Amino acid sequence: MFVLAKLQDVVRIPPWLFDKSLNEAIAEELNRKLANRVLYSVGLCIALHDVLSLEESFILPGDGASHTKTVFRYTVFRPYVDEVLTGRIKSCSNDGVQVSLGFFDDIVIPPTSLQQPARFDEAEQVWVWEYDNGKHSLFMDPGEEVRFRVAAETFTDTTPAGPELTTADPAAPAADPAQTQQRKTPYVITATINEPGLGLLSWWSNLG
Repeated sequence: MFVLAKLQDVVRIPPWLFDKSLNEAIAEELNRKLANRVLYSVGLCIALHDVLSLEESFILPGDGASHTKTVFRYTVFRPYVDEVLTGRIKSCSNDGVQVSLGFFDDIVIPPTSLQQPARFDEAEQVWVWEYDNGKHSLFMDPGEEVRFRVAAETFTDTTPAGPELTTADPAAPAADPAQTQQRKTPYVITATINEPGLGLLSWWSNLG
């Protein structure tokens, strides 16, 4: 679930951190910059593990901060495909089930990856497993613990882009770039529970 990613960056240390040791100041700045941030094709950054090397620091003209090229290792959340994890159901919709690990919420179980046969209960807004040919309706209520297998991962580049050229009606209102950016999710895990032993933990304790 967690891996060490070897990264490189030029770390800017502002003057008010000069009273700290270089390693301590760099660690503070790297965690401030990266913690809880998704790096494209790397994963969700959790915390700095260690600093591997530092090059000579320099100060740019007109900037009182120091700049140091740094090679370091960062603890990253990025489960491998087929890894089995346990989380809690955050919500259900016609599009599937959203699962949370507490620190990461972008885990989606599509309808086709649920225990089958399954149906969406519009009144309760939850998915239901029709166990034993419909003799038992097992509800997937929010807050319940669920065991799932990672089926795929999707990274989306959310780097802000420049204005797009368009031939649309100039009188039409322009799209808000900020709103367009907010709709993007940088890292999504697609999961499945359509296997024996997967799904709500309570199912298997009760069925056993």
